[in-house]
Amino acid sequence: MKKNIAVLSGDGIGPEVTAQALKVLKVVAEVYGHEFTYKEALVGACAIDATGNPFPEETELVCQQADAILFGAIGHPKYDNDPKAKVRPEQGLLAMRKKLGLFANVRPVKSYKALLPISPLKEEIIDGTDFVVFRELTGGIYFGQPRGRSEDGKNAFDTCTYSTDEIIRVSKLAFEAAQNRRKKVTLVDKANVLATSRLWRETVKELAAEYPDVELDFMFVDNAAMKIIQNPRDFDVVLTENMFGDIITDEASVISGSLGMLPSASIGLSRSLYEPIHGSYPQAAGKNIANPFGAILSAAMLLEYSFGMIEESKAINEAVMQAMNEGFVTEDINKEQAKGTEEVGDKVAEYIKQLTAV
Repeated sequence: MKKNIAVLSGDGIGPEVTAQALKVLKVVAEVYGHEFTYKEALVGACAIDATGNPFPEETELVCQQADAILFGAIGHPKYDNDPKAKVRPEQGLLAMRKKLGLFANVRPVKSYKALLPISPLKEEIIDGTDFVVFRELTGGIYFGQPRGRSEDGKNAFDTCTYSTDEIIRVSKLAFEAAQNRRKKVTLVDKANVLATSRLWRETVKELAAEYPDVELDFMFVDNAAMKIIQNPRDFDVVLTENMFGDIITDEASVISGSLGMLPSASIGLSRSLYEPIHGSYPQAAGKNIANPFGAILSAAMLLEYSFGMIEESKAINEAVMQAMNEGFVTEDINKEQAKGTEEVGDKVAEYIKQLTAV
C-alpha cells in the first residue's frame, strides 16, 4: 500500500520523538511491504521564526495533500513567557484544527503493568484501566465569538457556543467506538449550570436511540474529575466538549505513570492528525532523554485509524510493551537505568522485526 504522510515535528522535543516514530514506521513499511512517503513542514514557534505564521500556507498545503499527519509538539518559552506576544505557537494548533476540520480528539488511557509502580496513584486503583476519551475539538469556548477585552483592559470575555451538528459528529464516533469495546458511553458536562451542556445532553440522549446496544450515562465534569482518580476502571468511552476534554485528559495522563506514554488522534473531515500529548517540553530538547513511546504509539494509531492497518498497529503496540517490560525506557520512567530516546526507538524497531520474522 502506498501512502503519503505529512510530518510536522514542531518545537522542543517534537523533532526527537517524531524521529523515533518515523523510524518505527519505516520498519513497518519494510516488513509489511508498504510504501510510505514523508514530507516535512514547519509549525509552531519554528514556523513563526521562519515565516511569522505558526501555521503557514505552505504547511497547510502539505497537510491537505497527505493521507495522514504525524505531529510532534508546539510551544517555546520565549512565547510562553511573554503575555504580550501577538503571535503564539498555540495559535498554529488552533488554526490547524479549524482549517483541516479536525473535529474530534481521541485519547486512549491505559495502565501498563510495567509502569504501575511509578504512577502517583495506588496500583490497586489503576491496574486494568482501559478507557478512551472523545473530545470535541473545534467548538466551545476556545473558538466562540465574541471574545476579547474591554477598552480599559480591566474586563475580558470568551463565548462558549455549540451546534447540534458539532455535537452529533463527535458523538457518533464515540458510540461507534463503544460498540467495539465494553458498550458504555459517559457524557461529561456541566448541565446543571451551562446552556451548552444542556444542549449536549439533549442531543446525545436523542442520538443514543440509534445505538440500543450501548449504555449511556451522564456525569458532571467535577464529579468525573474525581471519579477518574477514584476508580478509572469504571469508564469505557468518555464523551465531552472541548475545554472539559482538555482538562480531564491531562488529569487522566497520570494513570499511566508518565505523560510521555500517551498518544492521541485528531480525527478530521478528510484526513486526521496524530500526536503525543506531552507537549514540547523545551527543557529536555536536544538531550536525548525524551520519552518517544507517545509518539510511537501515535504512529500506531495513524496506521489503524487512517490506513486500516490493524495488524501493523498491533505490532507496534506489542513492541512498545516488550520494550517497557525489558527495561528499555527513558528517565521519566526509570531514572536509575534510563535509556536514551534514540536507543528506545531503536529497540522498538528491532522488536517489530522480531515479531514479524517468519
